[in-house]
Amino acid sequence: MNATVLAGWLDERVSDSSDNVVSAVRAHLTAQIGGPEPSTASVTFLGVEPLEILRFGPDDEGIVRYATVGCSRRPMGDPVEMVADDLRGPRAEVVLAVRGGFGPQSKIETTLAILAAAPAVEGLVLVPDALIDLGQSLWVGSPFTAVLLGEGSGIDDLALAEPMDPVRFFSAVPITGTEAAWVRLRGAAALRDAWTEADIDVRDPARSAASL
Repeated sequence: MNATVLAGWLDERVSDSSDNVVSAVRAHLTAQIGGPEPSTASVTFLGVEPLEILRFGPDDEGIVRYATVGCSRRPMGDPVEMVADDLRGPRAEVVLAVRGGFGPQSKIETTLAILAAAPAVEGLVLVPDALIDLGQSLWVGSPFTAVLLGEGSGIDDLALAEPMDPVRFFSAVPITGTEAAWVRLRGAAALRDAWTEADIDVRDPARSAASL
């Protein structure tokens, strides 16, 4: 097999595996969250493969969940590496739980797509306690300009065929600029402690910032 044919075969293998990952993630989220079929918004950025935002709910508690699909299409890693492994490496998606949800003009789908595209565009690796500051309102009229990632999404890891790493599902909690500064100074655990002490429901889009 010559080099040209081999390269083409590898590209096709990676493309097939990424499509399979996207389908598996969508099915996994639907099974884990339950309820009626989610509505879907598709967001495309120049140079980035299409991303989907699934909207589940509201559930019996009035919670709406928005989940990204497509971030895990390829493993996360440093984009300047000379040799990138298209199969091995960490994979993740982001889940936002909010009381009541948002209207169609909120722009929340675009914000979540920006988060999901960050690994491909900026080489960002999504991990628990990561602070991602967008520098702009997360949705129209929002006082929140950043998110804090965590492990409290309630979605189990999705195992993939070897040698691929499992897909992890991180919660994205909206935070204010003041709270983001607190995370940089004291760490994510300190902010979560402040929320607990103040009995703040971080799923409430109208919540006040923690007094720090």
